[in-house]
Amino acid sequence: MIKKPILKDIKDIQNLLESFIKDGIILKRDDDEIATNIRSYIVYKDKDKIIGVGALHIYSTKLAEIRSLAVAQNYQKKGIGKKLINTLENEAKELGIKQLLTLTYQKEFFEKLGFVEIPKIEVPEHKVWSDCIKCPHFPNCNEISLIKTI
Repeated sequence: MIKKPILKDIKDIQNLLESFIKDGIILKRDDDEIATNIRSYIVYKDKDKIIGVGALHIYSTKLAEIRSLAVAQNYQKKGIGKKLINTLENEAKELGIKQLLTLTYQKEFFEKLGFVEIPKIEVPEHKVWSDCIKCPHFPNCNEISLIKTI
């Protein structure tokens, strides 16, 4: 079941993201940053256990980013990631967002959902200076930037 998390879910979100952060796949966000942005997150729960997470970060009236997307290892390849993306995309549409951005190592997954690769030079500057600068891979990032018009 997909739902909006509450503040007490932050520990479980962090536990889910831990291995992805350790592997350099997802950017670490501290508890306070997640708390500040809790309304942008959604979680997928199996019974009471969080097994998937994603966030919709809004940059402007036209552009938002899907970020912090992760599904627990033993639940992957079951359509949970796709359900999370579809939910975030529907939320973006309801808000009037026109384009969704993502930076990822899972190019094929996002392409199956209608995203197309763009040059990193087209990634909004405020993304680079608010998030990318904190990444251990900056400035030598090998993530792929993709966008989808919705």
